[in-house]
Amino acid sequence: MIKVSEEAKNKISTLMTEEGFSVDSDYVRVGVKSGGCSGLSYELKFDKSQAEGDKIFEDNNVKIVVDKRSVLYLAGTILEYSGGLNGKGFVFNNPNAQRTCGCGESFSL
Repeated sequence: MIKVSEEAKNKISTLMTEEGFSVDSDYVRVGVKSGGCSGLSYELKFDKSQAEGDKIFEDNNVKIVVDKRSVLYLAGTILEYSGGLNGKGFVFNNPNAQRTCGCGESFSL
């Protein structure tokens, strides 16, 4: 399961609307791919559909779709949003990550 903070929910809702998606019917696709300075990196995009084998979660009125392979890496993750002058944007607080890079966009297990 992936949790979504209130700040992340608000930003997701704004961005989805700006990009022609609906927070009520469309998805936030979260995934993990090989790459980044720590070995694995996060993917985050909006999607209107789900693929075979995808897992669907909903938290804080945000529908999240995750491919079958990425579910194991993301279990228990909290998606947060940090704005402001020193903010990074979306932040993945992943309890499975044993090491992360300085930018927070990649991790290793």
